[in-house]
Amino acid sequence: MARTETRERILDSAERLFFGDGIGVTGVDRVAADAGVAIATLYQHVGSKDGLLEAVLERRLAAWTAQWEAAIEAAPTPRERVLALFDALVEFRRVSGTTQWCCFLATASERPGGAGADPVLRLVDADTAALVSRLRVLVEEAGVPDPDVMVARLLVVYSGALASLLRGEPADPLGEARAIADVLLPAV
Repeated sequence: MARTETRERILDSAERLFFGDGIGVTGVDRVAADAGVAIATLYQHVGSKDGLLEAVLERRLAAWTAQWEAAIEAAPTPRERVLALFDALVEFRRVSGTTQWCCFLATASERPGGAGADPVLRLVDADTAALVSRLRVLVEEAGVPDPDVMVARLLVVYSGALASLLRGEPADPLGEARAIADVLLPAV
């Protein structure tokens, strides 16, 4: 039990520091100190800084997926299930602790280039692929005439809302994104 608690403490600290201050500027020594563990203990749990980032992103992706699925399940209509993306995002940020913006976009911005053999960037790609494929299913279930176009538009709105969190304007970018998505979706 203590091992699991220690690992969670390490991941909590890494997530807060990586996505509050930046991945590149946050050393493992700082994460270890914040988590109250020795650097050797951190390495025993995650192996390396990349292993630490990978573990944080894996945990974040699982939590986000569960939150989005819950929002979809709670939505009463196919149209509302599409819009549940934005409802889930608001709730996810509320319960998981805020970061500057999106952990996956932040990672991609600090590690440019294709995923290739990089397990961290493969997680970024997995997040994007899951987002696109799930949106496509939801849009099709809602009876939208051109699902590919709608998914592309919703993805831009979603990513724009996340980027707006960095600017601090508008005051409620996630609410604005939901309103835009609502206008974009045809009344089907």
